[in-house]
Amino acid sequence: MPTPAPIFVAGTGRSGTSRIADIIGEHPLIHRIPMETRFLVDPGGLRDLTDALTNRYDPTVGEDALRRLSDFLTVRVPGRRDDRGKTVPELVGEQRYRDAVHQLWPQLIAYTFDEPAPAQGFGNADRPAGPFGPLSRRRVLPRYFNDRGELLAILRGLIDTLFGGAAADAGKPTWCEKTPFNLLYMDFLWELVPEATIVHIKRHPVSVLASHLAQPWAPSTLESVLAYLTPIYHRWLTWKDTVDLTGRRYIEVKAEDLAADWPGQRRALFERLGVDDFATSSTFQSHKLTNRTDQFDAETREFIEEAFGKVISAMGYE
Repeated sequence: MPTPAPIFVAGTGRSGTSRIADIIGEHPLIHRIPMETRFLVDPGGLRDLTDALTNRYDPTVGEDALRRLSDFLTVRVPGRRDDRGKTVPELVGEQRYRDAVHQLWPQLIAYTFDEPAPAQGFGNADRPAGPFGPLSRRRVLPRYFNDRGELLAILRGLIDTLFGGAAADAGKPTWCEKTPFNLLYMDFLWELVPEATIVHIKRHPVSVLASHLAQPWAPSTLESVLAYLTPIYHRWLTWKDTVDLTGRRYIEVKAEDLAADWPGQRRALFERLGVDDFATSSTFQSHKLTNRTDQFDAETREFIEEAFGKVISAMGYE
């Protein structure tokens, strides 16, 4: 079969994104980037930079975006470890990562210059406050990209180097990246990788809420988790109502359907991804999806369903 397209996995979180990314990554042709890279869609990442150097450009906005991306790629990404103690640079190749990031900056910067540093303490313009204050600071003038496609091509080169290189190291022709909030930035991901397939995995919103309550990183009360999740669902549904997904490589699946007929649904999933079926060791199992079904009594569940309003039916559930 032809080489499959790169894949992004999306969801609300606690909907099965990790499991389906693992499954996709077990296929002989697809390498899963083993942790959330985050720098594509998170604040301060490539999405923000793209807007700052194109339609939102001014020198100050652009410099701020470059500064935040520099912090993201050189401090935050190398400093964040997964459950196994690994970092993104380690997982894609540390030297490859360092070289790719180093080569990125000259493509994004027009000029640099030194600006006199403002005096600290009781100093003034011609007299520093003390012997340790900097006399100047480095300023960066970012490039303005009138052609958004030119900037996207540069950023795509970074992705091809990092993700494509990691896939090649694994002996596979393509890759799969999972970050749950890819869900809210599909337009940008398709700008960056037009041929990409986006796999959106859904789970019943009540089960998603219950699972969030058990996570140390999530809000800890029923009301706060509702306040966290409801806007995510509404934003996704509003976007979906305004776009035409015809011709897009988009796959929407329910975790519950995968568990109900795993071999058949797995076969259908891989077919839609453009690859042959493959018996993966990871699966979806109904008892793991329903283990929180009885977490709420009838009155609490009714409260949750009323609070979600039309979200449950709009997501295809009853």
